[in-house]
Amino acid sequence: MELILIAIVALAAVLAFACVLARTRVKNRLISLAAALGEEPPGSASVSDLLSLVERSAERVRRHDSEVERQQQRFALALSAMTQGAVLCDEFGSTVMHNAFARTFTEARHGNAIVRAAIDDMLGRACNGEHDQREIELFGPPPRLLFVTAQPLLDGDEHLGALATVDDITDQQRIESIRRDFVANISHELRTPIGAVALLAETLVDEVDPLVVRRLSIRLRDESFRVSHMIDDLLALSQIEGDGVTESERIRVAHLVGEAVDRIRPAAEQAGVSIKVADFSEGLALRGDRRQLVSALFNLLENAVKYSDAGSIIEIRAAGDDDEVSMVVQDHGIGIPAKDLDRIFERFYRVDQARSRETGGTGLGLSIVRHVARNHGGSITVSSREGEGSTFMLMLPTGLEAPARAEVK
Repeated sequence: MELILIAIVALAAVLAFACVLARTRVKNRLISLAAALGEEPPGSASVSDLLSLVERSAERVRRHDSEVERQQQRFALALSAMTQGAVLCDEFGSTVMHNAFARTFTEARHGNAIVRAAIDDMLGRACNGEHDQREIELFGPPPRLLFVTAQPLLDGDEHLGALATVDDITDQQRIESIRRDFVANISHELRTPIGAVALLAETLVDEVDPLVVRRLSIRLRDESFRVSHMIDDLLALSQIEGDGVTESERIRVAHLVGEAVDRIRPAAEQAGVSIKVADFSEGLALRGDRRQLVSALFNLLENAVKYSDAGSIIEIRAAGDDDEVSMVVQDHGIGIPAKDLDRIFERFYRVDQARSRETGGTGLGLSIVRHVARNHGGSITVSSREGEGSTFMLMLPTGLEAPARAEVK
């Protein structure tokens, strides 16, 4: 019996020691875990205190990890929203991230593979500490011009990787080209009449013959009007391009046509050209900028008058429904060569340079028409045959709901 009691006591002692040892191990592990989580628990802390401390630390780490994940999401979304391509690589040159715009090149085939090869080469150089930038021309279609840069990412002396960016500068280059062409064109266009004015004025100084003086004065007046007309067209084009539709109102198409015809009638009568307005619905209307729309119709009519021979008839028609209105100006003049049809809406472009000089054309009228159409969400089209005449169609959305059309006055 005594042996049994001794055995029981010994077993209890062993179990107690094992519990103490296990508790100590648990405590030590909790202390190590707390230290790994950035905590410094006091030596007198109980297991319960250590558990609470570890739980709080774990919650803090979880929140930190969640914030890091959100920051990564923000970074990825910001990259995707960029209008330029971005490719990020590590210090070994391996790509670790790229946005959607850059993906069209990094996963490219055919023409875009040229860009991919350039990016890889430039990132390799950047990983060696070099800065690089290149312009890459893609012949398309459509043709594109890309500006690619690459730079190393350094934290002090530590090399962390490299970043390449890709900018599509096609539109920027096109706008710069248009600007240069515009400056060159306007300089050339103004030089001719201004030079003529200077020459005529110089000749007038010493001229005594009244008939010659009169003839030179008329020429001087005409050249002055030509310069004035060109400046007026430039100002009108600048306003239309810059302002968009500034004063939108409901307008009857009949009023627009009538106002434009009244403005061009003196020039048409002087040229011996008749203008015929076809019958159309008096209720036909649209919403837009009256000044711009009248200007567009006037320029179409003026263009028709200038390129029609005496005795010709210019017809103007209009039609439409609740959604769209079309206004057509048709002449029976000299027509437009097929090779010029794609360019007649460009600034200063003239099909017949000699005739433009005779009629005082500035080469800006059709460009004004095109911008008015764009400002109103419409379009301008042309069909023409040499020797038979031209037909211009201005298509515009009404901007009116069906019930509202009846209220237009």
